[in-house]
Amino acid sequence: MKFFTDYTNLVLIAVLLVSGGLLLWPTLMRRGRGAVSPADAVLLINRRNASVIDLRPAAEYSQGHIPAAKNFVLAELQAKVGQIAKNKSNPVLLVCQTGQQSQKASQIVSDAGYAEVHVLQGGLDAWQKAGMPVVKQGALK
Repeated sequence: MKFFTDYTNLVLIAVLLVSGGLLLWPTLMRRGRGAVSPADAVLLINRRNASVIDLRPAAEYSQGHIPAAKNFVLAELQAKVGQIAKNKSNPVLLVCQTGQQSQKASQIVSDAGYAEVHVLQGGLDAWQKAGMPVVKQGALK
């Protein structure tokens, strides 16, 4: 019991708890938002038939997008959320340029009743850096 009454030991325990919490924070936040890496996104698309929704403006979408991605501009997502997929139990993968807009859109899609909503971590930038295929003007690059 003397261990817990020593001031130095209490400070060390507090430092240990705070540093452990800070190390776990990114993992816990990523899991809560449903962010997935490009490799995990490929598994969702290929194995679980995820619907890929690109939230960028049409001009950016036409310059390059994930194969089979549908383009829904973020501003119009609320009105068109029912058109994402026929089966709301299938996974939905939201993509934007960097991942920021997708985080905002994930709440809209979840509120519409889709059971499994994921965000591509790092967006299309991360997808391209991982060497994944991108469709440009009707051709696979």
